[in-house]
Amino acid sequence: MENAAGLPAELSLLGWSVLLLLVHITVQAVAVTRETGRDYNVGPRDEPHAAQKPLTGRSERALRNFLETYPAFVGLALALAVSGEAGGAGAVGAHVWFWSRIVYLPLYLAGIPYFRSFVWTVSVAGLLVMLFALFT
Repeated sequence: MENAAGLPAELSLLGWSVLLLLVHITVQAVAVTRETGRDYNVGPRDEPHAAQKPLTGRSERALRNFLETYPAFVGLALALAVSGEAGGAGAVGAHVWFWSRIVYLPLYLAGIPYFRSFVWTVSVAGLLVMLFALFT
């Protein structure tokens, strides 16, 4: 699977995943700024901040959660592209990871249990499909 520019799906989704990372960072930054104020957020932040509002805590945890699986996605996407194994099952796994991560953020922010965990599990399954595609 290639996009219109001829990039393998894994690399195209890698590019889009950077935008998804920036969305996570922005959501978290806006939530913290609303809770602590602009002066705190643009200052040195010498005093530690513990989230008091549920949305702030959820946005921080959602970002951390994204960062836990993101390096694996980046590594697998690059490995598939460099090894010439891009496309097929690897591309499917990349799509599964990417779209699951998009669905995951609003579920986490809304505080929806169980289904959020299911979506996370689906995203990890996407990584496992990518890993399987790399080694077969």
